[in-house]
Amino acid sequence: MKLEKIIRSIPNYPKKGILFRDITSLIENKKAFNFTIKKMRTISKKLSFSKIAAIESRGFLFAAVLSFLTNRPLVLLRKKGKLPGKTHSQKFKLEYGFDILEIHKSSLKKNDKVLIIDDLIATGGTALAGAKLVEKAKAKVSGFIFLINLFDLPGNNKLKSKGYKTFSLIKFPGH
Repeated sequence: MKLEKIIRSIPNYPKKGILFRDITSLIENKKAFNFTIKKMRTISKKLSFSKIAAIESRGFLFAAVLSFLTNRPLVLLRKKGKLPGKTHSQKFKLEYGFDILEIHKSSLKKNDKVLIIDDLIATGGTALAGAKLVEKAKAKVSGFIFLINLFDLPGNNKLKSKGYKTFSLIKFPGH
């Protein structure tokens, strides 16, 4: 299945100069979504992990299903102010600004092995913030699975240069 043909590309969203890859068309397509989950599950079998971390918000869609299929706990990496307990926080740069990602301090234990899931890797700010949060909790990053790698943006290479394993199902240019 050619997932690239199912995902819509929207120019100048959320601001001028950004080519937004809209996964709505993929998740609304039962066959495409099932195919995506099966591919992510196959990739996950290559990694040793005890927990899955999902990056808000589209990462939740894939990580929740993988958590169920792998019988592993799901940990949420959320935007600032969305978690009610004590948190670790990490500020990061986006393609179009800054944000803060948080994790409950109680979500991970020392030496947990964490698979991080998100829909897309672009400049790497969000993914690196997720890795830093996992490491602040003294856990280890087992790897990343993304639906989309924007290959001409530096994110995937940043992760690999820091020794992280990365996998993606689709490659698109970011511009």
